[in-house]
Amino acid sequence: MKCPVCGTDCVRSATEILATLPTIFLPCPECSLRVLDKRAPLLSREYAPPCSCGKRFIDEVFAHLYIIMVEEGDLLASDPLIAVGTPLVHPGFVMDRPPFLPANSLLLLSRCVTKKTAQRLVDEVPELKGVVKTGDFTPGIASPDLQSVPRVYELMAGCDVRADVFPLRTGPLVIYKQQSRIHIEFPRPGYPKIRSVEQHVGKPPVNYFIDACSGVGTLGLAAACLGVARVVMNDAWYASAFWSAFNLEVNRAYLEIDRVKIYEQLEDMEKHPVTRDPIKIAETTGAQSIEIYQGDFRLLHTVLSPDKSPLTALDLFNKSDLPATEKIRREWQKNVGGEVFIP
Repeated sequence: MKCPVCGTDCVRSATEILATLPTIFLPCPECSLRVLDKRAPLLSREYAPPCSCGKRFIDEVFAHLYIIMVEEGDLLASDPLIAVGTPLVHPGFVMDRPPFLPANSLLLLSRCVTKKTAQRLVDEVPELKGVVKTGDFTPGIASPDLQSVPRVYELMAGCDVRADVFPLRTGPLVIYKQQSRIHIEFPRPGYPKIRSVEQHVGKPPVNYFIDACSGVGTLGLAAACLGVARVVMNDAWYASAFWSAFNLEVNRAYLEIDRVKIYEQLEDMEKHPVTRDPIKIAETTGAQSIEIYQGDFRLLHTVLSPDKSPLTALDLFNKSDLPATEKIRREWQKNVGGEVFIP
């Protein structure tokens, strides 16, 4: 599959990703292990190369990154190893031990990296897929009123597209995202949101599921993989809506669909990053009907066909504001009907 960000074949179908699990981050008998103190400077300016199997322990990779960043002046020699940044592995899933990384399996999020250094890191550290410069904000839509101007992180070098894997009772779900445009939501032990969807969808599954604030489509696609005949996903942020559509194609082998029709491409959607009136981004043909919209979820009822019995997941920004959440729930049930749950 062609990556919509870098144009290479760095994205793969769900079946290809899952074929690499669970051994992708396991060492071979010859792999070496050096555990480093992340909160102390790296005292020895050295690092081990990858093993003959092509993997290297994550601490050793961080030592390599640290040395380059010190040489380039992005870090001081007195900075702790943790100052390199935040590692996000590709693909991401809950692990019970630190990984041994193969090539192109790590995305680095850093506050202090420069473009020159980032390019050198990608060129010289084989495990590194891309480097993203972060800031003191969450990328994408920051408030439910859609009034604030969305901010995004900056891709400095390489590619920032990575996948997470979520287990379902019907089999794993693979979800891609462009990490500089999407907030970090790494798979959590127990996968509570996925379990919530499974519980509410039931067995046999409900007929109609709406993921009103879909993000990159995790909950809506989980419902589809659980066998829901009709699924609607929606998000006001262009990157979320696009990757929801892209992830339909990634997981199509596990869905009863013949074709995914995507009506807008990533570069076109960037021109209208936030929309209020819902725009159809993608839909499927086949036994399952799956539609994806970009728009304000509070206006989604204007494009839905009449059906008073959907199951709706409202994964809201401000779930901790109970009065506001209850108001949104009541308005949704008035306009759309059916059962609503907060995952």
